Amino acid sequence: MPVMLEAVLLIASRNPSWTYGDGPTTLVIMAKTKLHTDDATIRAAVAAERRELADLLVRLPEERWDEPTLCTGWRVREVAAHMSFGFRYPMRKVVGELVRARGSMDRMTDRVARREAAEMSRQEMASALRENADHPWTPPVGGFAAALGHDVVHGLDITIPLGLDRQVPEDRLRIVLGTASPMGARFFGAKLGGVRLRADDLEWSYGTGSEVTGRPQDLVAVLFGRKVPAGRLRGAEAGRFTSA
Repeated sequence: MPVMLEAVLLIASRNPSWTYGDGPTTLVIMAKTKLHTDDATIRAAVAAERRELADLLVRLPEERWDEPTLCTGWRVREVAAHMSFGFRYPMRKVVGELVRARGSMDRMTDRVARREAAEMSRQEMASALRENADHPWTPPVGGFAAALGHDVVHGLDITIPLGLDRQVPEDRLRIVLGTASPMGARFFGAKLGGVRLRADDLEWSYGTGSEVTGRPQDLVAVLFGRKVPAGRLRGAEAGRFTSA
């Protein structure tokens, strides 16, 4: 059994608090967060975010689908294909893809996104989001708040580099920012040592050290290991989290 898959199954067997997939192949994992928002509220936010992103994709001109995103190596179409991966793949199919990727989650997601970006039409990608707005999918760790984070950050992966003027609603940003944790930072490759992130427009901060400030949604991108365009953050260490 590949090391990654073995580790996932081991964790699932010891912490039955999170559900992924349907039927007998369901995996159950949970990450602890400081959130106090109820699941119904978060699921409503998830559904709204998916519908809004579907609308954005429908309106996006065809030529912009080949532009790069904040996800290194992915164009808009790879990100759009990836966003509905969890809805369309039952757990047994995920396991099969993971085995073919020799246990590497990164290799699996990249391979599937590139394949489906070539196979799916733009309309199919947008429809997959809209038609699954209320789908109960969650990532392997973090529950519904993590599902919201997944949708929000992938939306930012598209809107920030394309210069699209979309503001993620504050209630959704508060939920996603509230999931910040050392484990999450490590998982997404966000090197936050020695800095304190502080949001401009709401009361939120994370970490200790030299202060880096910016719009809440730009800080969400930073928490997920992305680099935002220069000029969007302020502080002596802002350059660590921006691109030229």
